[in-house]
Amino acid sequence: MSLDNTIKEIKTSFHSDLSNCKTTTDLENIRITYLGRKGKLTVLFDDFTKLPGSEKPKYGKALNILKTDLNNAFNKKLNQLNPDSGKSNDNSEDFSLPGYTLPKGSLHPLEQITSEIKSIFQSIGFSVAYGPEIDDDYHNFEALNVPKHHPARDMQDTFFIDPNTVLRTHTSNVQIHLMENQDPPIRHICCGRVFRNEAVSYKSFCLFNQVEGLVINESSSFAEMKGTLEYFVQEMFGKGTKMRFRPSYFPFTEPSAEVDIWNDKLNQWMEILGCGMVNPNVLANVEYDNTKYQGFAFGMGIERIAMIKYGIKDIRLFYQNDKRFLEQF
Repeated sequence: MSLDNTIKEIKTSFHSDLSNCKTTTDLENIRITYLGRKGKLTVLFDDFTKLPGSEKPKYGKALNILKTDLNNAFNKKLNQLNPDSGKSNDNSEDFSLPGYTLPKGSLHPLEQITSEIKSIFQSIGFSVAYGPEIDDDYHNFEALNVPKHHPARDMQDTFFIDPNTVLRTHTSNVQIHLMENQDPPIRHICCGRVFRNEAVSYKSFCLFNQVEGLVINESSSFAEMKGTLEYFVQEMFGKGTKMRFRPSYFPFTEPSAEVDIWNDKLNQWMEILGCGMVNPNVLANVEYDNTKYQGFAFGMGIERIAMIKYGIKDIRLFYQNDKRFLEQF
């Protein structure tokens, strides 16, 4: 039989078998018979290699056309019998292989600093307290010895929600809530966001984070406060860090001081916090016996501590969610 007749016969019988095919099992048998490694099409290509050189161009083209025709017809029939054949087969997945490595997140640098500060003070007996970010004028100002129209209010440009409700300007409001609901002794730090109506610049922002400390008992002293803060500075910035106390003024403490540390890189003193002995008027406002109890308080901005520790020069970087900045921490 000539090769022409063989090609024609294979094509005719393939399409006949394909038209009578009803199941994927039948289709697989057709594939093996015609397109398999020992199928009729493979035998034809083996016979092709034995042809004289003069006949190879003619039959080479005919065989390639036949191969394309058979494969296309087979795939079409396969899609009819099994519409999901073009999709990935779940059975082909190897579930023993390791999964994709997902990128790990990290804590925001401000949260890292806050956690470190809390850990330092908790190691010397302080508890952590939280309070409302929206509070009344009394807890934010008046109970802290800052009555209405007091000049000290100008130190903190305030966001008022209404004449008697504010976004807290410091976490000192938490100290008032604590003292109203708890009898001495008190040894707490208060953490959270505070809000001030300030122009945004490289050194100021309309919101920032604070940690404030409060100790109330019968024997606390300025010397104890000094030792507490010296311990904090050495733990936070390293042993041997130089620090100094400067007289200052805060309406809710008397006497008051500001604490600076020496920055070797900038060759200058840098303020990190304010502190002082709790004003007796504040104790009286929460109905503590100010002839029996006394205490000290201190407060610091988390952003300020982070900027000094990490050498950051622009406070706005903490709030821009720039991954290039955040991934450094």
